[in-house]
Amino acid sequence: MQNAAQAYSTTAKQTVAPREREASLLIKAAAQLQNNQDNAIEDRSSLRSALHYNRKLWTVLVTSATQPENPLPLPIKNNIASLGVFIFRHTMEVLARPEPQKLKVLISINKEIAAGLRSQ
Repeated sequence: MQNAAQAYSTTAKQTVAPREREASLLIKAAAQLQNNQDNAIEDRSSLRSALHYNRKLWTVLVTSATQPENPLPLPIKNNIASLGVFIFRHTMEVLARPEPQKLKVLISINKEIAAGLRSQ
């Protein structure tokens, strides 16, 4: 059963459109953050893991979007870069002083970007 699930997962990764894959990863990161918010950050290890995953994801998104060969218009590239800087700074603030309500903005951004990717 597990082999079948792994095969399906591998095939799905290969056949999913890049925008849908990005949207799914953003929703996954938002869900991890939401879980920590819902549980009032009871487990600092879980919070660090969720924030680390989100930061890695945004590092890849920002790096990819701002590459010279990326066909996105320059204003969109700049907006993504600015959003990434905000996310990185806010992540550091959450790590320094963890409070559940601080996760709301990261969750909201991920969900909104994912919705935008899916609507195109």
